[in-house]
This record gives sequence, C-alpha cells and structure tokens, in this order.
Amino acid sequence: MSLDHDRADSASTSCDPTALIDSEARVDVLNRLRRAEGQLRGIQRMVESGESCLKIGQQFSAVRKALDSTYLRMTVCFMAQELEQRLSPDHEQRSDIASMMKDVETLLARMG
Repeated sequence: MSLDHDRADSASTSCDPTALIDSEARVDVLNRLRRAEGQLRGIQRMVESGESCLKIGQQFSAVRKALDSTYLRMTVCFMAQELEQRLSPDHEQRSDIASMMKDVETLLARMG
C-alpha cells in the first residue's frame, strides 16, 4: 500500500478541521437545506404543470434567499467555532463572541 493511499485513508476517517462541528448549527443548516430542497421540488412541479413564469420566478427568488441565508448561517457558525477553538475564550469572552457573531450575521443579512 502506498503512502499516499494511507494518507487518504486516514484523512477520510478523521473530521476535517474546517467542518461544522457544532451539532445544533449543523442540524439548523441541514433543516434549512431540506426546506430549500422542498422548494426546488415545488418549482419542478410548477414547470411540469405549465405554471406562469412570473410565479415560478417568485419561487426561484425565495429559494435563492433561503440558500443565501443558509450559507450566511453556516459561515457565521463556522467563524464562531474557529474563534472559540483558536482563542480558547473564558465564559465571559465566549458570551461576547456569541453576541458579536449575532451582530455580524445581522449586518451581513442586510446586504442581501
């Protein structure tokens, strides 16, 4: 067995250090993705049944917004997770980081 193959095997069994490890955040992101998936299925049905392009366009817009907000949520959770792992904050600092991340999410959400 080659050294490269051994590295690939060990990499696939360990968690990527940049993965979203907070289980609550991961569940939130997955639930949002499932809702967007349902919306996409609805769009497919609308196209198949010959719905108005204007109605379909509204649904596309809704799905895009849902995916954008999901991406934003995942990014903010990832940032908070990385700050906590790298800085090892105490309880008060952890609370400050959580508050700051909520503010960042609010500010970024207003951009879209």
